[in-house]
Parts: sequence; C-alpha cells; structure tokens
Amino acid sequence: MFSKLFRKTPLAWRQLMKEKTRLAVAVAGITFADMLMFIQLGFESALFDAAVKPHRNLEADLVLISPQFQTLFSVKSFSRERLYQALAYDGVQSVNSVYIGTGQWRNPQTRLERAILVWGVDPAKPPFKSPETKQNQDRLKQLYQVLFDQAGRPEYGTVADIFNKTGNFETELNSIGIKVKGLFTDGASFAADGNVITSDSTFLQLFPERQRDRIEVGLITLKPDANHEKVQSQLAAALPKDVRVLTPEEFAKVERHYWETGTGIGFIFGLGTAVGFIVGIVIVYQILYSDVSDHLPEYATLKAMGYTDRYLLGVLLQEALFLAVLGFLPGFILSFGLYQVTYAATMLPIFMKVDRAIRVWILTVIMCSFSGAIAMRKLRAADPADVF
Repeated sequence: MFSKLFRKTPLAWRQLMKEKTRLAVAVAGITFADMLMFIQLGFESALFDAAVKPHRNLEADLVLISPQFQTLFSVKSFSRERLYQALAYDGVQSVNSVYIGTGQWRNPQTRLERAILVWGVDPAKPPFKSPETKQNQDRLKQLYQVLFDQAGRPEYGTVADIFNKTGNFETELNSIGIKVKGLFTDGASFAADGNVITSDSTFLQLFPERQRDRIEVGLITLKPDANHEKVQSQLAAALPKDVRVLTPEEFAKVERHYWETGTGIGFIFGLGTAVGFIVGIVIVYQILYSDVSDHLPEYATLKAMGYTDRYLLGVLLQEALFLAVLGFLPGFILSFGLYQVTYAATMLPIFMKVDRAIRVWILTVIMCSFSGAIAMRKLRAADPADVF
C-alpha cells in the first residue's frame, strides 16, 4: 500500500507546483481555517479550565454541595450540620467548610468597584492546595485581612506591585476597609475576574446577611486506608437529600457542565470551529476543482493509458494531504503565538495542548480529503476523447 502511495506522490506534487500562486492561496486559506479552529477550541478550553481551577485546587477527598449548586457565580448554601454528620462515619478523618460570596472590590486608584469572588475559610486549616495560601494562612487570623489573587484582572488595581514594594495594600470590599496581607495565584474565570481569600470571621463581617451555620462547600478528608468509593456511597445514601456527595473532579464537572450546557458558550465555540472547518473545505475544493479543470486533458490522457478513476482519486487525495500538511504547520505556529498574546492580555489559561493539536490535524486531514473527494466528480468527467 505504501509503495503504491510513494509512486503516486511525484505526480500529485508536480500538479500542485505548476501553479505556485494558486498553491500559496490554498495554503493561506487552510492556515486561516486551522487558526480559526485553534482559536475557537483554545478559548473554549481556556474558559472551562479557568472555571474549574478553583474546584481542583480544593484539598479534599470528597465534597458536599447543595443539590441546587450549578456554578460559583450563583452559589447555594446548606446546613453545616451535614458535615458533622459525615464526621461520624467510618473512614472520615476530618471535615472543613468554605463560604463563597461575590463582593464588590474598590480600586483605590480609580475608585471604581468590580465584582470579585470571596472565599471564607478557617485560617487554621485553609482548604487550598496552593503553597502560597498555606504560607500566608496565619495572616488571615486577624479581622479584615485578605489574600489577593495576583492573576486577576488588572482593573482591580496594581495590587501585586504595590504589595511587593510596601508589604501592604489597603482598599474597600463591600464598603468595608480591608488590608491585603498576602498574594496567591488562581486567575480570572467565568464566575469572577479575580479572587480573595479571607477568614470565615471576616467573611461574615463582609456579608452580614449570611448565617454562620449555612456554608457553600463542605470538604471531607478520608483516612489513608479508607475506600473512597465505599465511603462516598455510604454518605450519599445516609445523608439527607439536601446535599450531594461528590469527588473534587465531579465537583469541577458540575461547574463545567453548567457553562457547557446552561449557557450558549459551548454552542458558540462549537459553531466557530464548524465554520472554520467549512471554510477550509470550500477553499480546498475550489483549489482542487480549478486544478482538475485546468489539467482535464492530462487526466483524460492518463485514463486513455489505462489508469483507473481509483488511481486518479488517489492522486487527488494526495494533493489534498499535501495541502493539509502545508497549511497545518503555519496554522499551528501562528496559533501558538496568538495563545501567548491572548494569555498576556486576558490572563486566561490558554495554552497549546497536544490533544488539541492532534484534533485540529485530524480535522484538517478530513477537511482536505473531503474536498478532494468532492472534486473527484469533475475528474470522473474526464473522457479520453477530450484530448483529440
């Protein structure tokens, strides 16, 4: 099979190289289509990764949430008593609770307010895997002191720069004076453009309408020898139905599912990818169709010499695959650069991933092969009598 393929290759390459301008247009078109697909898939992945990053940063084996929980943007609370009930089961080593709310952060330079996600935690055992949080946990013990997410949007102010220079930063959160006493890195997401972490006591001062015994997330740490699936099943069956028992990854999937299906975001990015795919098909088809039309007598001669339609289809598909390779490589390189520019501008975690590159490559091959198969209809019309 491969020996036959290599014997056909020179003809396909010569056909493409006869019209260098047409070849350049085709490569540019495929590059554009690939870049469009890369950008759409990259933004979709970055936004979803940013949305679930806080969930995956929680230090727990199991997570309790309200059945009404859909997203951090609009959290639902449940009774802290459920955590204490879970603590009574074999295999459970410790429990922890988290308050979550959306506050209004005032930029002290512009005096403008901007929504920010506020996490209220026990300063004695903050529930985050981040080393930065653990290093600064003692600074949360005093009221009105917070840790600031230095990967948040710049509209919050030059918090990190000022803090690194002076060791202090003061502003208002929900119209209450607070002090930044440490930095951590999380990043903007769908739910908020930034995050702050504070003690549970400060959180309740910032949100006076909230009840102390109503929490948003319950964290369960299991004993080292515990069977995670068994304990999860036991808790799910025994606890009242006003809570769900999930793994941290299942908790992240709840958030991702909301943004994928509960909003138009998944559809929009999927449509953008489909548009790029269709654009590529049209461009490659036009190039191959023009090539077949211009060289119809040569193809008719080959048929008169005994070459079958199957052989000629192979040549046409090879042209399509050559175009796929020539268009994909610059599309990949340019998209890689655009990812870096986008990350610098938006702080979204948009990076080139191997699985995405493979996915776009497969789509490119299908796109070009499909175009070649469509163009074959013109080639079938090539009659040996056309050369006389």
